[in-house]
Amino acid sequence: MRAAVLHEIGQEKLEVLDDVEAVGFGPGRVRIRIRATGLCHSDLSAMAGVLPQPAPFVPGHEGAGEIVEVGEGVSHLKAGDRVVVCWLPACGACPACKRGQTELCLAGFMNAGTPNFRRPGGDVFGFAGTGTFAEEVVVDAGCAVPIPDDVPFDIAALIGCGVTTGLGAALNTADVEAGSSVAVIGCGGVGISAIQGARLKGAAEIVAVDPVASRREAALGFGATRAVSPDELADAKQQVTAGEGFDYVFEVVGKSATARTAYETTRRGGTLVVVGAGAMDDNLQLNMFELFFDEKRILPSLYGGGDVLRSYERTIALWRAGRIDLDGLITHRVSLSEINEALDQMRTGSSLRTCIEI
Repeated sequence: MRAAVLHEIGQEKLEVLDDVEAVGFGPGRVRIRIRATGLCHSDLSAMAGVLPQPAPFVPGHEGAGEIVEVGEGVSHLKAGDRVVVCWLPACGACPACKRGQTELCLAGFMNAGTPNFRRPGGDVFGFAGTGTFAEEVVVDAGCAVPIPDDVPFDIAALIGCGVTTGLGAALNTADVEAGSSVAVIGCGGVGISAIQGARLKGAAEIVAVDPVASRREAALGFGATRAVSPDELADAKQQVTAGEGFDYVFEVVGKSATARTAYETTRRGGTLVVVGAGAMDDNLQLNMFELFFDEKRILPSLYGGGDVLRSYERTIALWRAGRIDLDGLITHRVSLSEINEALDQMRTGSSLRTCIEI
């Protein structure tokens, strides 16, 4: 089958090969025919070595498709079922799951060290234990979440990561208060989803911050009340909050420099939500006095900070009701053979989400 492979960490281009085999099928596992997958910035981060990932590997973790085959012991799925790929499934038995913090379950991460694919030259891993830049993938049954027939594969793919992450940061982690002021730093697919979440919660002012003009313009169509470049953020803080700072600031870039800016842009007693996935050696510096004196809440948000399955259901309900726009997030569509074009679109910021149709 065909799949896009990164041979070594640090390479900027993927090679689309037709000699890749999905492996690992057996009891408790399912084989999925991928129909659509989104390109998430985390895929680029893994390729660059910012996020840890063994190579060679097939990127992609935001996908949807159809069940081809189910292994022994899998009773809730059957061939032909439409599913979204969940890269962070909950085991239901670990301490985090028992506390109701299923997004902190480590079971899914344990799969990242097991090869999902094979080529004549050896094993190939799948990013985050999945690897959706491929025609087929074999995963644990818990990674395949059934979706209703009226949800298109491209929309379902977005729900698999970016939309769930951004919406959840506003709805679950921050629990944005109606009438509040919000700033979102980084307005790709995840940031735009955070903006939509803040709008749903009734935020009065939502300032979108991004260096790319097209993304700033797009943010206004998704609920932002104003959109500024990073060097205009200080002026926006003054105009919107009289210099006090925003009630909520979402950092959706994953860099210590923008997290520091976000902290300084948050009002005393306000909330900084860290959504971006950054590098292990990129340290955010805060002094002990400001932590104590400013009483700002710093809330990291992993995968939307809530139960993933409930978040999927909520997102579908909101989409059906027309309360959120998911179709508009897909700004580009490419085939698997054009995957490197999609990477360039992400790097330049010209896309919100590129859908790879497989």
